[in-house]
Amino acid sequence: MAGAGAASTVGPWGRLRAWQQEAFDAYNARNPRDYLAVATPGAGKTAFALTIAADLLARRIVEKVIVVTPTDHLKRQWADAAARGDIALDPAFAGRGGRTSRDFHGVVVTYAGVAAATQALRVRCERFKTMVILDEIHHAGDALTWGEAVREAFEPATRRLSLTGTPFRSDANPIPFVTYVPDTEGVPRSEADYGYGYGRALADGVVRPVLFLAYSGDMRWRTSAGDEMHVRLGTPLTKDLAAQAWRTALDPAGDWIQSVLRAADTRLTEVRRHVPDAGGLVIATDQETARAYAKILGQVAGEKPTVVLSDESTASKRIGQFAENDSRWMVAVRMVSEGVDVPRLAVGVYATATQTPLFFAQAVGRFVRARRRGETASLFLPTVPILLQYAAEMEVLRDHALGRAVKDEDDIFAAEEDLLAEAARGETGADMLDDQRYQAIGSEAAFDRLVYDGNEFGGELGEDETEFLGIPGLLEPDQMRELLRRRRSGGGPTAGAEPSSVTSTSDPASSPSVGAVPPPVVEESAGRAGAADGATYQRLGVLRRELNGLVAAWHHRTGQPHGAVHAELRRVCGGPLAVQATAEQLQARIDMIREWAVKRS
Repeated sequence: MAGAGAASTVGPWGRLRAWQQEAFDAYNARNPRDYLAVATPGAGKTAFALTIAADLLARRIVEKVIVVTPTDHLKRQWADAAARGDIALDPAFAGRGGRTSRDFHGVVVTYAGVAAATQALRVRCERFKTMVILDEIHHAGDALTWGEAVREAFEPATRRLSLTGTPFRSDANPIPFVTYVPDTEGVPRSEADYGYGYGRALADGVVRPVLFLAYSGDMRWRTSAGDEMHVRLGTPLTKDLAAQAWRTALDPAGDWIQSVLRAADTRLTEVRRHVPDAGGLVIATDQETARAYAKILGQVAGEKPTVVLSDESTASKRIGQFAENDSRWMVAVRMVSEGVDVPRLAVGVYATATQTPLFFAQAVGRFVRARRRGETASLFLPTVPILLQYAAEMEVLRDHALGRAVKDEDDIFAAEEDLLAEAARGETGADMLDDQRYQAIGSEAAFDRLVYDGNEFGGELGEDETEFLGIPGLLEPDQMRELLRRRRSGGGPTAGAEPSSVTSTSDPASSPSVGAVPPPVVEESAGRAGAADGATYQRLGVLRRELNGLVAAWHHRTGQPHGAVHAELRRVCGGPLAVQATAEQLQARIDMIREWAVKRS
């Protein structure tokens, strides 16, 4: 077996990344019984954990290894990864007899398997000096019995290494073998021994930059009382109306999801110009809609997608085949929400109504794994405020809080407020979709905005979609940031044109280096907004919002799509896209649409 010495930067799974080496050295310096590593999805937690396991086995600090995973698919994935370092793990271990072949250094089980074979696993930990790797440890809190089983089975273990790559749970179930420390308000919060967030991983080139493309649009449905509702997705709504609008958007028979799938396929085509094997993933709410989305994609892309349903015995095999081939699309329900490694995924559609921060982070995690510098990921999603909040907070490392302290009589309602907040966070759109008190009538999609690096771009309601879809598939984070900044300030290229310093090639040798950004823009007229001119920038923002509001009102009055109205205003008044227009050009369009309204009255 190949072990990795504490001073070595090369292990059985290749040269350690900087964060892995740093965490590995910190682990060996402390030699802890329990260790919690929180690292963003795609950072390489598996290789880090197995390097530690190989080192401990080689130094005979432990004799056996037990890996605990969330799903059966991941059992085989861990066993395959371990085999590359000469660690033999049995993914078929049943636990009933507590035995396996002597050829194995250990076993891989699921959290559900731990609950079913608690005593057998405890006996293994008592008989041998055992290292336990708890992958995605937050799953130990999925059910009270799971947490109790994990604690009971692995209490005798010699070493326990807990891993997670996503925000901890919204509930207050304590997670076994995790240390909780009171914060400044007395609330116990989880304390990681090592943290490696998305922001740092992005700067290190370990993960890809993720563009979130949000789509709004008009939703229409009929209530059980026969009333017809007509709202715009993303506008302030009651909880029930927001859920019904979201469900209407995801209805396979509506135009919203069909338009978004077409836009996502267009984006995938652009990415594949630079990354020929790039693939796309649609995450659906249930099996019926997954099949319907696959049918739509087949017509759009001209290629039948891979459909992955969790209750099918061939699900893991299909995911593996998709990971190895170069087909365009995969459609799945929850099977690929966590842990499944398909590095070529570059475009996604969040077509599920699940709204927990944990699931959203897991979904995004399927797209961030970088194979080479410069690859960009794109995720399409509905304009739902909670999803946009998650997208803007991608770089935040979260801890697990066990509750809120009630400090005095003035804070007497704190516990009740926490319960209400927990219910709001924990409720999923899937629960909402069971409500049959209304009937979807129709929907339409309009590009709303792009979220990147905590900032929002666009907001032209359909006008700028082609620009963002045409962003090159190979861009460094700094280049992406500069490109979007230029477009927001009015200096960006049009219709998918690439900045001159970006090389359009899939050859990694000719991809742009870190820090290579497009050259600064020379402003061509005093009317154009400069990035450093706050007053001008604010004025342009006010004018754009006013124009967008008038276009929306005209749409409701005439039924014309927003993009068509913007295009007609440009044809009549002249000038570029609104994001590049001068104050005078924007004001001319505002005056023109007001003139149309007067003539129509």
